Amino acid sequence: MASRTESKGPDLAKLAAGIRAGDRATLARAITLIESTRADHRKAAHRLVQELLPATGQAMRLGITGAPGTGKSTTIDALGTYLTGQGRKVAVLAVDPSSTRTGGSILGDKTRMGRLGVDPNAFIRPSPSSGTLGGVAAKTRETMLICEAAGYDVVIVETVGIGQSETAVADMTDFFLALMIAGAGDELQGIKKGVVELADMIAVNKADGDNVARARRAAADYRAALNILMPRSPNWSPPVVTYSALTGSGVPDLWTRIMSYRDKTTASGELAARRREQQVKWMWSMLEERMMARLRSDPAVRARLRQAEAAVAAGQLAPTLAVEEIAALVEK
Repeated sequence: MASRTESKGPDLAKLAAGIRAGDRATLARAITLIESTRADHRKAAHRLVQELLPATGQAMRLGITGAPGTGKSTTIDALGTYLTGQGRKVAVLAVDPSSTRTGGSILGDKTRMGRLGVDPNAFIRPSPSSGTLGGVAAKTRETMLICEAAGYDVVIVETVGIGQSETAVADMTDFFLALMIAGAGDELQGIKKGVVELADMIAVNKADGDNVARARRAAADYRAALNILMPRSPNWSPPVVTYSALTGSGVPDLWTRIMSYRDKTTASGELAARRREQQVKWMWSMLEERMMARLRSDPAVRARLRQAEAAVAAGQLAPTLAVEEIAALVEK
């Protein structure tokens, strides 16, 4: 009898009802279902997201990035605690770097967000990136929607701060916050990474104690750099601010500016347009992933791919011809 019940898969109606009721345990189980690699779980997760879709879209989606040492987790802890104190519910999707050799993940975000981790109005979900593009967990978008359906009105996505993760997170959030610090050896390190061009705001952390003057100088350098860059939005000029996640100084101002951005882009229709573009990008990303999975799962195609790789590497086969041959196999 038990095996027959298990074969039916998860009770999606019960999961959806629990999520709508804001039950944290149910939310955690639903996210585990979303992150599963089992084919039947993936199908169930897709149905669950579709069922909850009407209850999504009301949250502020905030992406936060920064190089190691800029204080991302401390900032999220301070900002999130401030927001829950204002009566908001905050979900944090903290994506950790996974080991490329073992697939392991640090998953230490809850210990670095001491106050938020025990806050009943906050939900923290550390997810291993598992080698996906840009270090972003493959199911972050679905998880974000599930959290919105559970009543969380602020969803924060923390990036690993390396590689292409910034672009990926900027493409799934409403506002992209880049954290910097003074005295890191290169005050304009963000320019080299292209982060500044994506940022809707730059915030220089650790503006406390003897570091206040250095933080202000770094902020002035970033303001000068932004003057020569084209902003992402015609309705918003990215500000550069200083704050201290340690003392909390300047943290309320971060949120005030984020809400000012939301008000302006909502009024202009830009926010809605950006979300529509993100949905289409998401669709294409998933389609490409599905097609690549099909390529790798077909034994005949896999065997020909290995042969083609060797021939291309040896200079015996032109890459264009190799693609044509492999595509012909897929189209059969």
